[in-house]
Amino acid sequence: MITVLGSLNMDLVIHTPTIPKMGQTIIGNNFMLSPGGKGANQAVAATRLGGQVTMIGAVGQDIFGKNLLNKLEHDNINIENIIRVEKAATGVASITVNAEGDNFIILDPGANFLLTVSDIMKLEGIIAQSKVLLVQLETPLEVVRKALQIAKKAGIITILDPAPAPEQPLDDDLLRYVDIIKPNETECEIITGIKVQTIEDAKKAVYFFKEKHIKSIIITAGEKGVFYNDDDEVFYKPTKRVQAVDTTAAGDVFSGALAVSLSQGKSIEESISYCMAASLISVTRRGAQASIPYDDEVGQYLKENSSQS
Repeated sequence: MITVLGSLNMDLVIHTPTIPKMGQTIIGNNFMLSPGGKGANQAVAATRLGGQVTMIGAVGQDIFGKNLLNKLEHDNINIENIIRVEKAATGVASITVNAEGDNFIILDPGANFLLTVSDIMKLEGIIAQSKVLLVQLETPLEVVRKALQIAKKAGIITILDPAPAPEQPLDDDLLRYVDIIKPNETECEIITGIKVQTIEDAKKAVYFFKEKHIKSIIITAGEKGVFYNDDDEVFYKPTKRVQAVDTTAAGDVFSGALAVSLSQGKSIEESISYCMAASLISVTRRGAQASIPYDDEVGQYLKENSSQS
């Protein structure tokens, strides 16, 4: 079982030719309400890609919260441990997507930030029974820390997707419970102070994280590819070029795929290839959860591209 601790948001998405400048009004198109939140996106990705998933999070007692839970249940995700709070609305993300598929996001976390350490302690048994715990940073840090601590004590694999990029440095007391960290290049630079553009840059970033006792480091770099380590050796894997339509959930798809791959005992190298394929499929589609592929689609993609290489 994979446990995902994280956010649930309703995404308000609008497409525009360009991102507006300060004070500018521009005409957009294709507005849609789309279930999102990094935690929920990763939970959906993990279950569609073959994992058995339980989610821990919080929503408000409003129509957005009800809709998000219905969507997760439709994807066969266990929602019994998602709390319905009275004191805040369900989280909302306002997302603007430009013609190149890049996005600009403003987030109101709402109920996500009412999840407490006490809530997590009550779910210790659920977390400890998992094969993998996957967390991000759209819930309170003390909640993330407690969940990682429980998982580490139980000897299960812990994955941290450090998104959104933290405003303050992540403390060592949190990082020491992390087995695998998966920042994108921006998050990596904010956390480490190292701008990763080459293998040598990646080696410095990997050393930074290994000093924090993190075993595996995966740095995603968008259309440029992925840097990752296998023990002390650092590798670069370029990505295939595709026509991106919307990159909103690409990182979440990668993280969900990673949790599934590792829960199935795949190596880091095998996992990276699978994760990249799943992400590439997602950026060719609009929406967050609507863009997430299924395992058979990823398998077919890998088969076709392997035969062409």
